[in-house]
Amino acid sequence: MSPTRRGVRGRRCGAVLLAAVLAGGATGCGSGSGAPPAPGAPGAPGTTAGPSTSGPSTTGPTTAPGTPGATTGPSAPKDDPRPGQVLVQVTVTGGFAGVRNRLVVHRDGAWTVRSGDKPPRTGRQTPAEAAELRAALEDPAFALVPARPTGRPIADGFQYEVAYRHRVVVAGDGERPPALQRVFDALPEGGPPTGP
Repeated sequence: MSPTRRGVRGRRCGAVLLAAVLAGGATGCGSGSGAPPAPGAPGAPGTTAGPSTSGPSTTGPTTAPGTPGATTGPSAPKDDPRPGQVLVQVTVTGGFAGVRNRLVVHRDGAWTVRSGDKPPRTGRQTPAEAAELRAALEDPAFALVPARPTGRPIADGFQYEVAYRHRVVVAGDGERPPALQRVFDALPEGGPPTGP
């Protein structure tokens, strides 16, 4: 074979090989004209022409709506009431009878009062009442209420400990800044539990 024919044949083989690579397959460039195509190339035995027969893509979440972990639309707000999640706890001590009462209010409005050895009292705020209590606790002015009593204690007075999120405010009778009074007014049964 002359060098000229060999150069032309090499260029043809390179062009065919480049076309096969660009088409996504490979082909052989053997010395004979009837060389079989490489496996996986168009026309190779066991391959089919046309689009892929694989199923639909499975990327992305596949959780059906209504199942745990499923979301529809934007993520749910963080302040949605959730049963069992404590919103605020108020402990009242002192008074003539020396009470120790505890009120726990959950974010969904359910509340429980425990007084000494008595059976606990329970109830539920209306959605509007629960929203008013949350608003009073989230008021920026409530965050400025001193964490400890600043005035002189009142003899036989009550002491109130309000635990909200990671903050505890302790106050006594006669020390009620407006923001704290707003929280007290929004509590179930009209205020902190002071009865024996």
